[in-house]
Amino acid sequence: MHGEEDANYKVPQREPLHVQKEDLDAGALFVLKSKGSWMHCGYHLTTSIVAPPLLSLPYALTFLGWVGGISCLIIGALVTFYSYNLLSLVLEHHAHLGHRQLRFRDMANHILGPRWGRYYVGPIQFTVCFGAVVASTLLGGQCMKAIYLLSNPNGTMKLYEFVLIFGCLMLILAQIPSFHSLRHINLVSLLLCLAYSACATASSVHIGNSSKELKDYSLNGDTQDRVFGIFNAIAIIATTYGNGIIPEIQATIAEPVKGKMFKGLCVCYAVVAVTFFSVAISGYWAFGNRAEGLILSNFVSNGKPLVPKWFVLMTNIFTILQLSAVAVVYLQPTNEALERTFADPKSKEFSARNVIPRFVSRSLSVIIATTIAAMLPFFGDINSLIGAFGFMPLDFILPVVFFNLTFKPSKKSYIFWLNTSIAVVFSALGVIAAIAAVRQISLDAKTYRLFANV
Repeated sequence: MHGEEDANYKVPQREPLHVQKEDLDAGALFVLKSKGSWMHCGYHLTTSIVAPPLLSLPYALTFLGWVGGISCLIIGALVTFYSYNLLSLVLEHHAHLGHRQLRFRDMANHILGPRWGRYYVGPIQFTVCFGAVVASTLLGGQCMKAIYLLSNPNGTMKLYEFVLIFGCLMLILAQIPSFHSLRHINLVSLLLCLAYSACATASSVHIGNSSKELKDYSLNGDTQDRVFGIFNAIAIIATTYGNGIIPEIQATIAEPVKGKMFKGLCVCYAVVAVTFFSVAISGYWAFGNRAEGLILSNFVSNGKPLVPKWFVLMTNIFTILQLSAVAVVYLQPTNEALERTFADPKSKEFSARNVIPRFVSRSLSVIIATTIAAMLPFFGDINSLIGAFGFMPLDFILPVVFFNLTFKPSKKSYIFWLNTSIAVVFSALGVIAAIAAVRQISLDAKTYRLFANV
């Protein structure tokens, strides 16, 4: 594969070899079962990308304005769709050669060297995925609290109590044995994200049409605030498009894998096009620069819903249900690591030898995530930092680097320079977005309190 022409780095047609079952560790054998179709892959991809953080997109637009905001959304969609396809092609190529790779760190070990996988890609992916579980648990608790306050405005229950309730739901879902077992849950999740996006869009349009206030689309703050705001918004959009588990999702596809990931990505990005743009545009149009960090917060003013109460309740319930599916998907890399450490691949999957360590270790990981979410209700600020340090490398930079190192396109070819440009631009954006996130944390630090009832 050292050719000079574009034709030379096309993925081969046949896949004669595959990973032998006896070579697999317990994590790959039990959690990353290769049994799914391209449609199941589409469900997993949609759940991991089209998640409730998309309800923050109108807020991101308050820092970018109409032109900048829509441009960033389009660029984010194009670059991630392209990057995820490149990652898929690299995985297909290695599968053809008889080295099917099931995890992101396996790819890094093979392409960049063992230290990259162990000390860079592995820890970053674990932090991003576990951070997504904590963020989903916190957001689930906040949505539950919103429902409670609508029903009982003078209620005394605190946010951490709702986070604990959501954590109990997660304890049950975490015991689902493998990634492939989530396919039906993730189909329901796909329908739920369409449902709450439609509800959020309809609410924004209704409130925007009935409001007598003039809509203000000007950018707030002085020059410094605006500049940092732009990079903060870019981090929000990158995190919203972020995935971080493409190899693990492709690992669930039954052989031959060729072309299936592309079909799955097409399913996912059809949903992205419908949900991201409708929620972002309608929310920013309706509320202008008053759009909140979560657009659902704009639907209630001084404790009174601006749309029918049942509609706000329904939107929140759809969001909570999908958050549980998103959290379970992002638990899979943790589950895989736990299974690899504590399970015995020579024993049966549901033998007492494997079931007891699985139950204990997964329950502990959920308890830790729930405790962090309850203790740190300002985790959103921390998550934007994780997004800048984690999602940027995993989803924007490493795929193009892996492709160039695997297929070695000619330095005269457009694809080499396109990939190199993406890597350089998004490396710079990642660093600046991380600085913006740290600044935001330092500005908000005076309001931080453990177990705060925000």
